[in-house]
Amino acid sequence: MTAAPGLTRFSVPPLHEVTRSLAAVASGRQAPELVIRGARLLSTYSGRMLEGRELWISHGRIAAMQPQGSAREAGRIHDAQGGIVAPGLIDPHLHIESSMMTACAYAEAALLNGTTTIFCDSHEIGNVCDADGVEWMLEDARAAPLSIFLTVPSTVPATSPVFETAGGDLTPAKIGALFDRWPEAVALGEKMDFVQLCDGDVRSHAIVAEALRRGRPVSGHVYGREFVAAYAASGVTDTHEAVTREIAADLIEAGVWIFLRGGPPGTPWHSLPAAIRAVTELGVSAQRVCLCTDDRDADDLFLFGQDWVLRQAIGAGIARETAWTMGSLHAATRFGMDGEIGGLGGGRRADLVLLDDDMRVRNTWYGGALAVEDGRVTPELDRQLSTMRYRYPQAAYRTVHLPAQAALTPALPEAPCRVNVIAVRDPTDIALHHEVLELHAAAGWQEHLDSHDLCFVSVLERHGRSGEVAHGLLRGFGLSNGAVASSVGHDAHNLVVAGTGEADMRIAVEAIRAANGGVVVVQAGAVVAMVALPVAGLLSDLRATEVAAQASVLKQAWIAAGCRLPYMGFNLIPLSVIPAIRITDKGLVTVPQMQSLPLFEAV
Repeated sequence: MTAAPGLTRFSVPPLHEVTRSLAAVASGRQAPELVIRGARLLSTYSGRMLEGRELWISHGRIAAMQPQGSAREAGRIHDAQGGIVAPGLIDPHLHIESSMMTACAYAEAALLNGTTTIFCDSHEIGNVCDADGVEWMLEDARAAPLSIFLTVPSTVPATSPVFETAGGDLTPAKIGALFDRWPEAVALGEKMDFVQLCDGDVRSHAIVAEALRRGRPVSGHVYGREFVAAYAASGVTDTHEAVTREIAADLIEAGVWIFLRGGPPGTPWHSLPAAIRAVTELGVSAQRVCLCTDDRDADDLFLFGQDWVLRQAIGAGIARETAWTMGSLHAATRFGMDGEIGGLGGGRRADLVLLDDDMRVRNTWYGGALAVEDGRVTPELDRQLSTMRYRYPQAAYRTVHLPAQAALTPALPEAPCRVNVIAVRDPTDIALHHEVLELHAAAGWQEHLDSHDLCFVSVLERHGRSGEVAHGLLRGFGLSNGAVASSVGHDAHNLVVAGTGEADMRIAVEAIRAANGGVVVVQAGAVVAMVALPVAGLLSDLRATEVAAQASVLKQAWIAAGCRLPYMGFNLIPLSVIPAIRITDKGLVTVPQMQSLPLFEAV
């Protein structure tokens, strides 16, 4: 048990004094600082909705649940007016960097959604800035009015340097040092190189061993039922990549926790409806099932937070009490923190939410302090978000080092040939498909682009190392003219740019160079939308609402340009651990075969 800091980092009494005081309050010998009454209490321990009870709170913790009206005096009384009070939501897997916000900014949207604890994997900033970036993120997290724990990035770089160039290299020794220096480092982050791990790669297993020898759990990322057994045998005990009911059931039977990922409809991140059928149709127990968000941009985080994921589970047939337990207590249990968070028991942190009958958040208390009231941030939270935010060092603002004047499109083939193409078939599917097309001799590229529904796609190394640029062709992306580009090209986070011509692609690249990172849409020779990401080429340093507004404009421009794949899906085009073909700064690579391919092959 640690003393709850509340919204500000005020000093707290020694722990033994806190527990003595909580016992005195629970026994009625001392008045609680806060009483919440007039509510139905959602018990994640019993799966029941309890009436006629009230919560007694002191030192930012729950002292007791007592009969309604039994507190004779209290510092403050909050009348819940018949609403539902539940423990704060806990998100067991997400990436702060996907929100394009700092951790301090992220807290605003999380608390509005009733989320009071998160477990983040910061492999994005690790890929750019190595262990220094991870430690900057941890400092940022410590300044945030939110309980933020780290699952230490495990796969930086995601694949061998043969396949991509990353800015960071988190070796087993560096990962062990992060565990030892930071108490917030509570688990090993998603082991994305599942093929190498299952094939017995020495480095992959050495990294897992750094967690296991310290008693830390290991998080996973796996595609394909054929990999489940070896993955579990390698020490992985959770994954958020259960995308069908069958693989979800396989994982549970192998002893692996599953985090059902709910994402905005129409995106590759909304795998919950299919995977939850393992519970609703196959009868798999929900005991080792959690809910998570994984990736959200700032705009979507306000609309599709952990509370929205929970309502999706209810809509899929899960009882609301069970769904809330999957969204809170189960995650706490998975990480060994159920004595601290996830329930309304005595001594637990007073991280609480007040809900209406539709399970929508009205109020959020963080450590007993009211952070959100009637759906709005309180003045206390607003002050902290405005004046107490962590400032990243100047080195974090100097990470985009692009090659000068490199060609962004491939040379036109002089003779008939075959071309290996990356194809988008279903924009809601995270996988990309490998197609081989026959190209005849043509007077110019436009003829090929028009006849085969193609656009150019290139990846530029942006860490100032090799200066390499790889060219590819993207089919079914839908971009009719102009260009789009992003410095958030997972997982090495090189710059990925797509377009119908060199000129607009150049404008997009130069806009990102000038801003030290970002995501941009170019039409008719001009930038029409952009989110600047100057911190590591990944994060804005603005408030959440400002980043959300910019992201909303960007997405509208993205759709207007004809792009079928959402921009966050576009960021995955270089991610060479997801089937079936990707492009990095080194060129085309097939997954899971991990074989390099040329763009053109002779007929």
